[in-house]
Amino acid sequence: MQTAFQINQADNVATALQALLPGPVQLLGEYTQTQITCREEVLEGHKIALLTIDIGQPVIKYGVVIGVATKAIAKGTWVHLHCITSLYDERSSHLDIVTGAPKDIKYE
Repeated sequence: MQTAFQINQADNVATALQALLPGPVQLLGEYTQTQITCREEVLEGHKIALLTIDIGQPVIKYGVVIGVATKAIAKGTWVHLHCITSLYDERSSHLDIVTGAPKDIKYE
């Protein structure tokens, strides 16, 4: 069974413990539900939405707000730089969503 980890019961995201494919995902940790249905691929170490997060709503991990949704995020979908803005890293909106490489600097 695919697994993800909910760090704190207040979290609205969980961390994928391996690459997730669409289908059932068992939640570990301080979960508020035991299972969620993954609706799209989620890379290992990335976040999956545990509930629908509307635009402008906080993204909560570790029991604290880590960012804000920049678009509506459906339950069971990938949560990353393409749909949130970080409250801790101003540059995060300029990073490649898969590799994390800066896109706002030209290397020659």
